[in-house]
Amino acid sequence: MKNKIAFQGELGAYSHLASTKMFGSLEVVPCKTFEDVFQICKKNNNIISVIPIENSLAGRVADIHYLLPKYKLKIIGEYFHKVEHCLLANKGVKLKDIKFVRSHAQAIGQCQKNLNKYKLISIVAADTAGSAKYISENYSTSEAAIASSLAAKIYNLNILKKYFEDRKGNTTRFLIMKKNHKFPKFIKGKKFITSCIFMIKSTPGALFKALGGFAKNNVNLTKLESFSVNNTFLQTIFYLDIEGHAENKFVKQSIYELKKYTKKLDILGIYVADKFRYKK
Repeated sequence: MKNKIAFQGELGAYSHLASTKMFGSLEVVPCKTFEDVFQICKKNNNIISVIPIENSLAGRVADIHYLLPKYKLKIIGEYFHKVEHCLLANKGVKLKDIKFVRSHAQAIGQCQKNLNKYKLISIVAADTAGSAKYISENYSTSEAAIASSLAAKIYNLNILKKYFEDRKGNTTRFLIMKKNHKFPKFIKGKKFITSCIFMIKSTPGALFKALGGFAKNNVNLTKLESFSVNNTFLQTIFYLDIEGHAENKFVKQSIYELKKYTKKLDILGIYVADKFRYKK
């Protein structure tokens, strides 16, 4: 059976655009929520999920870290997507006609200088592509949307302004996940990322000691985040990205040291590092 790509949002969302960059013309499955994506992926191994986990301006994406330990999908890859916002309007509508701009709160925040420049009033909506769909279906002549160029194509809208964002280089990191996946073998000289989640034992200095193995073995950590679970401040789960393959002897020894101080540890993924990481 041919794979399908699941993502959160309407057709034309940035997750959809990122999916087309990675997988071309594979059939897509838009989902209302991130949890819907995880659920459909957990039920069907022929569905690949494309999930944003962090953004260079906005930081981590809410809810994703809570869904990772709940569903434990396997991370099979990563992709860094450059976000380029467009100001979209219906055919025949000019910039001077626009009074309101509809989009996701983060997109509005990332375009605030231009919104002020053109004296546009923002309307916060659920997502970017949904905003494009709304003005298209309602044929609004006074509203525009901040969304992707793909959304303009899908909903037959004009691009009034390209690169509408205030700062260039806005980039979102996506995780590609599946229900079942066999991790790739270690290849010397190839750059890998190992991602895991773990819960530390409740003893003094446990986190310091757990992470000490990485320093001792000269292994780089590219990401470490904590989040509480079960509606309590007493339990904390950590998400960790390690530069290297889990079967590399230094990474392996570091993970061995980490396990000594954890109640639970799950390796979610071992995958080839995106080349974007090493661009200067």
